[in-house]
Amino acid sequence: MIGFLQGEIVFSDGQESIVRTTQGIGYQLHCHWILPEGSAAAVFVSHIVREGHEALYAFKSLRDKKFFELLITLPGIGPKAAYSLIGALGAEQIVAAAKTDDKATLRKAPGVGNKSAGQLVLDLPSKAEKVMMYSARTLKPKAVAQLNANDSSFDYDEAVEEVVQNHSNTSPILEETMLACKELGFKEDTIRPIAQNLLLEHSVSRAEQLVHLVLKQL
Repeated sequence: MIGFLQGEIVFSDGQESIVRTTQGIGYQLHCHWILPEGSAAAVFVSHIVREGHEALYAFKSLRDKKFFELLITLPGIGPKAAYSLIGALGAEQIVAAAKTDDKATLRKAPGVGNKSAGQLVLDLPSKAEKVMMYSARTLKPKAVAQLNANDSSFDYDEAVEEVVQNHSNTSPILEETMLACKELGFKEDTIRPIAQNLLLEHSVSRAEQLVHLVLKQL
């Protein structure tokens, strides 16, 4: 599955973009913002495969990608409606509207009607917290500027380091895990990178879960 793309923008109209990678392959993405043609870009991607149809959705941040992937698990919320919501409102406003039963705000997104808005109010507030811990920061401009069609040295880990670091360092679950592991006699500089990676790989809602996963890695 594709989770990240980098390369040169060869087409962008605010609805779709085409990214040409260093291998010369052009990926067509749903993209709700305009990217300057001829520029280098790096985007997070959600790769949706349903009933023989594949689609790629582009996101500026890891939080938006994870939030989109949460939305499409809710009854009655498909990829088009979920992407429309994020493009029109953003994750924070969607969560705030769902928590306050503000269906009128949710209906501002194209393709979202009364039924979908009601489903968001019913299901989203209890599930959104763990996704909102992910970083909302985009890639640094200087990192994006280093991308070009001839640069094969760029890799995913380097590009998202800033995003991951921001999410991991501010997570209450991570800090509680650090305290618990130090009490068990482990060194923080050994445990922290393991815990950071596990936070991105697993849906963790409590520090106890993360501690258990960390100990299994040691």
